Amino acid sequence: MNGYMGFVGVTTSGSSIMKIFPEWARILQLPTDRLTGHDLPLGASREQYRELVTRIRDDKDHRGALVTTHKMDLYQSAQDLFDEVDEFGRLCGEISSISKRDGRLIGHAKDPITAGLALGEFLPPGHFKETGAHVICLGAGGAGTALSWCLAGHADAPERIVCTDTSPVRLQHLADVHARGQLPAGLFDYRLIEGPEDTARVMAEAPAGSLVVNASGLGKDRPGSPLPVGVDFPRDAIVWEFNYRGSLEFLAQAREQAERRQLTVVDGWRYFIHGWSQVIAEVFDVELTDQLLDQLAEAAASAR
Repeated sequence: MNGYMGFVGVTTSGSSIMKIFPEWARILQLPTDRLTGHDLPLGASREQYRELVTRIRDDKDHRGALVTTHKMDLYQSAQDLFDEVDEFGRLCGEISSISKRDGRLIGHAKDPITAGLALGEFLPPGHFKETGAHVICLGAGGAGTALSWCLAGHADAPERIVCTDTSPVRLQHLADVHARGQLPAGLFDYRLIEGPEDTARVMAEAPAGSLVVNASGLGKDRPGSPLPVGVDFPRDAIVWEFNYRGSLEFLAQAREQAERRQLTVVDGWRYFIHGWSQVIAEVFDVELTDQLLDQLAEAAASAR
């Protein structure tokens, strides 16, 4: 076997990809079936990020890496160590894929592609135009940024995307990204969440059929949910939990209300499949086909 691929996260050993990767390597005929976790704590230091990126760059056996929770902090701390970062990565200030080409270290932000692929599997065609539904994106970090970017360019874009966060800094960063990307200013509504009543108000204002997304990270890297206890989802909402593992409180809340509020509830499994397959394809310069993706999904099912 030739080298190994890395996985930058908080608790990488708990991810299903550790069991799945060897079989995916066989299906894709990769040069290695080794996947190595690089665990960093939430709030890691600039020096930790720079040391890790330098190690990936200088280790000839290290083929590249997928980055999860640390996408924005890694970019802010180590962007100068990359020879190239793609346009969305520069605009958003994040890196989710680290690859190498001819001795050059390259960073990509793959999340808008991942979000679009996953969204296309469950969002009915013409949903927003037909229903007048909005999008409620709970979380303005990397995942929320990617989703809002993807939806702004969607053929069936909603008339309103409400982005919430408990941090004014993250909300401002998101607004700056949207401005730099020249996305329609009137499309977005940025809401600072200072207490449960703020989220309750956002939910109460959302039209029926709205897409409500947990992009906060709560329920995966740390316990909790961005939805306060006792607050209802909009009726007929499509509820999307980005996570597929962890304490998943938000997903439990949606499932508890599913029948009463007529919800469509989607977990993060297919988002996980698309996210990993896109980065693996980039790292190993593989062309993904629909047939290959179906094979990968089938091989991963047993590890869910």
